[in-house]
Amino acid sequence: MSSSETVLPQGAGYGVVVGIGLFFSAFMLVLTALQTRYTAFSPKSSEEFSSASRSVKPGLIASGIVSAWTWAATLLQSSAVAYKFGISGPWWYGSGATVQVLLFAQLAAKLKLNAPYAHTWLEIVGARWGTVAHLVFMFFGLATNIIVSSMLILGGSATVTNLTGMNTIAACFLIPLGVAIYVVVGGMRATLLCDYTHTTVLFAIILTFAFTVYATSPKIGSLSAMHDLLVNAAEANPVPGNAHGSYLTMRSKNGLIFGVINVIGNFATVFQDQAYWQRAIASKPASCVKAYLVGGLAWFAIPFTFATTLGLAAVALKGDPDMPILTPSDVSAGLPAAAAASALLGKSGAAILLVLLFLAVTSATSAELIAVSSVLTYDVYKKYINPKATEAQILKVSHAMVAFFALCMGIAGLIFFYIGVSMGWLYTFMGVILGSAVAPIALCITWSRANKWGCIVGAIAGFFAGIIAWLVTTSTLNNSVINVTTSGGDYEMLAGNLASIGVGAIIATASSLIWPENFDFESTRALNAPKSAPIEEKSEDLDRKSPDDEKRISSTDLDPVALGKAFRFAAWSSVILLLVMLIIIPLPLFFAQTIYGLHGFSAWVVIGIIWCFCSAISVVLYPLWESREALRQITMGMYQDVFGKGSGRYVAPSPVTNA
Repeated sequence: MSSSETVLPQGAGYGVVVGIGLFFSAFMLVLTALQTRYTAFSPKSSEEFSSASRSVKPGLIASGIVSAWTWAATLLQSSAVAYKFGISGPWWYGSGATVQVLLFAQLAAKLKLNAPYAHTWLEIVGARWGTVAHLVFMFFGLATNIIVSSMLILGGSATVTNLTGMNTIAACFLIPLGVAIYVVVGGMRATLLCDYTHTTVLFAIILTFAFTVYATSPKIGSLSAMHDLLVNAAEANPVPGNAHGSYLTMRSKNGLIFGVINVIGNFATVFQDQAYWQRAIASKPASCVKAYLVGGLAWFAIPFTFATTLGLAAVALKGDPDMPILTPSDVSAGLPAAAAASALLGKSGAAILLVLLFLAVTSATSAELIAVSSVLTYDVYKKYINPKATEAQILKVSHAMVAFFALCMGIAGLIFFYIGVSMGWLYTFMGVILGSAVAPIALCITWSRANKWGCIVGAIAGFFAGIIAWLVTTSTLNNSVINVTTSGGDYEMLAGNLASIGVGAIIATASSLIWPENFDFESTRALNAPKSAPIEEKSEDLDRKSPDDEKRISSTDLDPVALGKAFRFAAWSSVILLLVMLIIIPLPLFFAQTIYGLHGFSAWVVIGIIWCFCSAISVVLYPLWESREALRQITMGMYQDVFGKGSGRYVAPSPVTNA
């Protein structure tokens, strides 16, 4: 679509990307300044910068998980699969990307038990298995970050360009610019505060779209009208592979195939993305399991409700004069949501969606920037370049790596754009090259018997098996024609995803059972552990904690019995939720071939909206409640500065000394 045909003027695109980006940067800089002045935590410490001093409460961590997992694809790809497959698309997208976060609660518990002072998951791999394993799995870790970042940039720039005509090259580089500013200044805690702010606005906008579509819009405006429009759309153009060609059924063959691809690919992008480990590292040990379970369940409501709203609205409005005709490439780029928002609310709808997408992209971008900065700082610079790096050097490199990867994000997005790879293609492809390392990484962190060479070989063999299966299937099904279009089919991607994760898991598990190791995790527990002797000298900043102070976690928090119970709770609850979301609910509905009438469809939509409200309470209101003491402390400090006789600046309590 040319710029003359866009809903919004080009200036609106630059206004959102540059204006709102800089506004949030300034906002986060102010919050960082307040934190530095009125609390014990200063981003001038490398521990605070990379891990928020390992002190963050579960509500804010859950909010950060929701925000980091809300990519451009969360909003755009979920709506695209709803547009293609009907109501099964939102379910398979939401459940297929929720179970990984729920299962990650187990890894978070084991992280606190087996390596409580680690900065990255790669540090644990290196401490347990040495340099070869560290470098092999670093490839998978950084590849994950590059692919995730590319999807963020591709989805964001495609929608901004579609709605406003903004130059795609400019969008690719300007989107991460504002984010890099506040991440460099504020570090992990600023990232989490930004996540919370974005999550709050995100839920407000999603609920606004939901009530517009199902209650107030003159084009749809009710559940019955939407139901009738979807029935008419199926009669005019039946959905291939769906029961009776209906959009109102879970019996969707292609939807099920997408669900399998979605589950495999997202295992890779959760288990191998430092962004999720970073939140586990930043959380309090006793509450990290709770944070991941709450965050995962809260996140499900976002793609499910959003796609059930705008994805289905794009189907219902086919033929409407305000609804553009969407080509397959438009759908692959994730544009049904933008088209529906514009058709429903005109320029205001396009503007709201643009803001929503920008917030989703930038919050996930901030998570990727701080994650990659930690990997490059601790697993490259400190491990291989300067093992004796000082606190100041580590912090300086951390800042530089944020800026460096922000540039890399723009370049990666631009490369994929020019070779014709869309966000949708990349989303289904990621499991092909990343899935093989999922099982080896999980075994490394959680299982003392995991075999080093079996896991390394499994990851490498699965990588090649996935690529070979993908290319062979593409060639076989497309008369030996292999290109971006033919290789992006459902069966082609399914074969590559299954081969990658399957071969990696089988080799790693089988070798560990046949040749088990007997690792006691003592070396990983000692990783970066603070000195046990009391620190008598204060740091240069007399009002701040020293680096070892900030790393020290109380013995109560690291009680192995309590952490063992947390792991068992995470294991049982996450596995039960996995069975419910992937088997117990969807498969009976799939095999029943039910076509939902008005009442069934109404229940589907209402459950999604209620879930959305519950999610908003858990990740928007609950963090405020649990942080009430910190908010009171900051408020009192500000009051003291403005109206009091003394300074409101935080002063650390004086240590108690023996006479």
